[in-house]
Amino acid sequence: MTESVRGPGGTPGGLGEFLLGLGMVIGGGYLVLTQVTVSGGTWNFYGYNAFGLSLIPLLIGIGILFFNGKALAGWLLTSAGALIIVLGVLTNLQIFFRPTSLFNTILIFGLLAGGIGLVARSLRAH
Repeated sequence: MTESVRGPGGTPGGLGEFLLGLGMVIGGGYLVLTQVTVSGGTWNFYGYNAFGLSLIPLLIGIGILFFNGKALAGWLLTSAGALIIVLGVLTNLQIFFRPTSLFNTILIFGLLAGGIGLVARSLRAH
């Protein structure tokens, strides 16, 4: 009984294509990330700074958990407060693609598209 060697996706062959495609995706992704500038925006609620307001459920939940670590209300408030803070930070980011040459842009997105295509192709049986 000889078993064939399984490649990516449980199919025979395609390991070289997968590794080349993965390298291209990683390279293209790195180049995209180096061209992006991220800055923080303002977090306003009816004209007021809302970051402090978003801390209230988190702090109340932490207080309840210090009093009783098994309290469902404490876990819900702490989880909801942390989620509100994370979502607030993410929704207030300002993301800019820095100016670059057309050659670099084609290279970046060509690497990404070609790499994704090779990874997808490697998952098919050869």
